[in-house]
Amino acid sequence: MSAPEKPKVIIIGRPNVGKSTLFNRLVGKKLALVDDQPGVTRDRRLGDAEIAGLEFTVVDTAGWEDEDAETLPGRMRQQTEVSLEGADAAMFVIDARAGLTPMDEEIGRWLHTQPVPVVLVANKAEGKAGEAGIFESYSLGFGEPLGISAEHGEGIADLFGGLWPIIGEKAEGGDRLDTPVEDSEEEDEASRGPLKLAIVGRPNAGKSTLINRLLGEDRLLTGPEAGITRDSIAVDWTWTDPRSGERRDIHLVDTAGMRKRALVVEKLEKLSVADARRAIDFAEVVVLLLDATRGLESQDLKIANIVLEEGRALMIAINKWDVAEEASSLFNGIKAALGEGLAQLRGVPLFAVSAKTGKGLDQMLGAAFDLREEWSKRVSTSALNRWFDDALMANPPPAPKGRRIKLRYITQASTRPPRFVVFGTKLDALPKSYERYLVNGIRASLGFQHVPIRVVLKSPKNPYKTD
Repeated sequence: MSAPEKPKVIIIGRPNVGKSTLFNRLVGKKLALVDDQPGVTRDRRLGDAEIAGLEFTVVDTAGWEDEDAETLPGRMRQQTEVSLEGADAAMFVIDARAGLTPMDEEIGRWLHTQPVPVVLVANKAEGKAGEAGIFESYSLGFGEPLGISAEHGEGIADLFGGLWPIIGEKAEGGDRLDTPVEDSEEEDEASRGPLKLAIVGRPNAGKSTLINRLLGEDRLLTGPEAGITRDSIAVDWTWTDPRSGERRDIHLVDTAGMRKRALVVEKLEKLSVADARRAIDFAEVVVLLLDATRGLESQDLKIANIVLEEGRALMIAINKWDVAEEASSLFNGIKAALGEGLAQLRGVPLFAVSAKTGKGLDQMLGAAFDLREEWSKRVSTSALNRWFDDALMANPPPAPKGRRIKLRYITQASTRPPRFVVFGTKLDALPKSYERYLVNGIRASLGFQHVPIRVVLKSPKNPYKTD
């Protein structure tokens, strides 16, 4: 079965407005010659382009020349007209610094007679010199111009907002937006590979005892003295998932106990804590082990925050459950305290386990694999923007001091941890409470309740692009 055809977007405009520079920027390679002399591009060039996960075929065309059809410029114009046939969208490029010319207006009139949707692109818009040309270009009748600098890469992401409503559905039909734009094979392989699981916690919480229980052997030295484990100890191990009978590989790391900073006085222990932090850096899922006989302490919350700040998937296990007193009250108390102490992630999975008896360990490991799947999850751009539109309709962004804040679109930039980018204008005035509204909506509606996520606000780089 052949892959669905990508949508086709043609770049059109008079000579020397930067069409080939934009083409090269979109395909990520210098496939088209670029020079200040008009007419360098004489034939159509096709390339695979991508903006924030939106994939399409982009076509670079010769500059539009008002010449007789028998001349070379005339034949180049005919090539441009032919290339528009079968296109899904056209990017009409003007030079913002030069302002509108009679040739721009002629091309605009012709495009209005064509059935192809048009996105107006004001190139060379960096700095004040492009301001007048941007405002002039409204008169062409194609709506709001997108101010960019193809040469410097400014504003390229804003092209997504112009193209997505036109070609997004066709691009989505090929399932291209359901997979990462970059490193998709590496991410898939990482999700299928050994689970990188680190066990962290305060000294004497039972980390090494827990690992010995999992392995079924006394692999690590244990005892009542705090601080026996000095180094992060890695163990490659295969676990049989009782839910499916599947054998699953785990790269297990036991770490030195992380004490309060004031108690870390020995140079050796300082090195051990640094080693534990490196283990967190290289982990996918981190288990913070608590001592049921001591409950939740401030140092536990500090460790949990370190894990979340590093963007790792976090789960918490209360060890020594076999000797816990008033177990139900203890569990609910810790759960409530975590909700208050980890405001950035209230859905941290919490388990009661016993390294001594083995209680809850299989459930904990099964949840760790599920947590990695959630941490590695990618949402298609169409589904993401459908949710985004509904969220904005249900609760529009405020207008502090009468300043209209416009949120345009959202895309998932990466996974592991999930990272989202919201594009819009005047985002510096967006209240933190509204950012939390978006974060909570992503968690609740898109399946990221248990992992840290990042939401970045991005405004156009052209300061003269306004609503």
